[in-house]
Amino acid sequence: MHQFDSTALKAVDDGSTARLVADPATSSRSGRAGQPDVEHLLGLFRERAATVAVVGLGYVGLPLSLAACEVGFKVVGYDIDAATVSRLNAGRSPLQHIGDDRIGKVVADALFSATVDSACFEGADAILICVPTPLGPHHEPDLSFVEATAHTIARHLRPGHLVVLESTTYPGTTSEVMRPILESTGLRSGEDFFLGYSPEREDPGNAQFETARIPKVVSGDGDAALALTQALYSQFVTTVPVSSPETAEAVKLTENIFRSVNIALVNELKIVYDRMGIDIWEVIQAAKTKPFGYMPFYPGPGLGGHCIPIDPFYLTWKARELGIATRFIELAGEVNNGMPSYVLNRTRDELDRRFRKGLSGARILVMGIAYKKNVSDMRESPALTVMELFDRAGAKVDYYDPHFAVIPPTRQHASLAGKACIPFEDYALTRYDAAVIVTDHDDVDYTKLLRFSKLVVDTRNIVGSLGLLSDFANVVAKA
Repeated sequence: MHQFDSTALKAVDDGSTARLVADPATSSRSGRAGQPDVEHLLGLFRERAATVAVVGLGYVGLPLSLAACEVGFKVVGYDIDAATVSRLNAGRSPLQHIGDDRIGKVVADALFSATVDSACFEGADAILICVPTPLGPHHEPDLSFVEATAHTIARHLRPGHLVVLESTTYPGTTSEVMRPILESTGLRSGEDFFLGYSPEREDPGNAQFETARIPKVVSGDGDAALALTQALYSQFVTTVPVSSPETAEAVKLTENIFRSVNIALVNELKIVYDRMGIDIWEVIQAAKTKPFGYMPFYPGPGLGGHCIPIDPFYLTWKARELGIATRFIELAGEVNNGMPSYVLNRTRDELDRRFRKGLSGARILVMGIAYKKNVSDMRESPALTVMELFDRAGAKVDYYDPHFAVIPPTRQHASLAGKACIPFEDYALTRYDAAVIVTDHDDVDYTKLLRFSKLVVDTRNIVGSLGLLSDFANVVAKA
């Protein structure tokens, strides 16, 4: 691990240091053609004259590409999905929360292009990696996308390249996984090429916090790599430098573990308070009026998205490798993972209490299958688990979500692939014994849902937040 020298960083970033140039004649390592001029690279980034390659054009890579383009960088996006590449080059967005107008403008201005050809890395000055880091079948880290990307970049690596990993992972990935693959070329990190880590902080669909408005943690494998990483990112976002890639990797995990643990706490309190006849939502609403020492978190049907359900397990896996038990984090995971079953049981109890009816043969409508409101993103969505649990209990399950006409194939829920969204019509809603609100999209007529449903199980308190509870209290059950 390299020692962090903030004085040296400031000198490099201010351009007031001596040129960090090595004599090409001193290089004898195979594959090396002389060490790069760091000051020249810093100048390219500061002047926004560099070409940036972004690997992965999804929920992280595409907003990052746009943020760089919109301050003048030329960006080439690399993705293995030819359909996504074709769509982007035509000026159309593959993501619902990013408008075609933003894509069309940077394409028309010749600032952005997409490709499936990895040879694009050769002409880039910086390569930013935004690929998935899912979990394997036993909750172990799956770094196959990171490793495959590193091997692809290695085939095109040249002196002077800045390579930055953005994918969420355990501390040590940049140094222990990325660096050896890239150094297998004969080039050396910190001498021939430069390696950094800057964790993504995307919140899809939240216009208040677009990429350029979210401070970005940056790190590098050595002082020069840190200076270059900060020089690049600081052109379009506020940067927060830290001492090492391991620290930056830990920052990202800490942020999401913090959320996971606190969500688990309110999920557990929800169960306890429900037994006491106390509304957890009313409790939180009152508690958050305290101006210090409290931060509101909200219960739900389980965790979804690309971060919170996954990231804690990256740390627990690494901790086990070191012989350390992470009981607190793992307990939070157990609580959150148990929420879909709680939703199932609450629905079963309400059907029995109200109609003397069990789940077997019951018709259940799941409202919303995205992992969060107002996005067309269903990664790790608890709704899919909820649907499968109802199906196993013998219920007949359908769904309504205006963002998904059909459920696409997923790694964990193959049985649901191809299932179609029902029409949101009066006659359709009356057919169900219970409608379960799992995702509280804004573009849904909840008054209509309540008017034509026999029972609505609300896991998000959307009925209460809209002021509809008093009119439909006899229909609603909270879960």
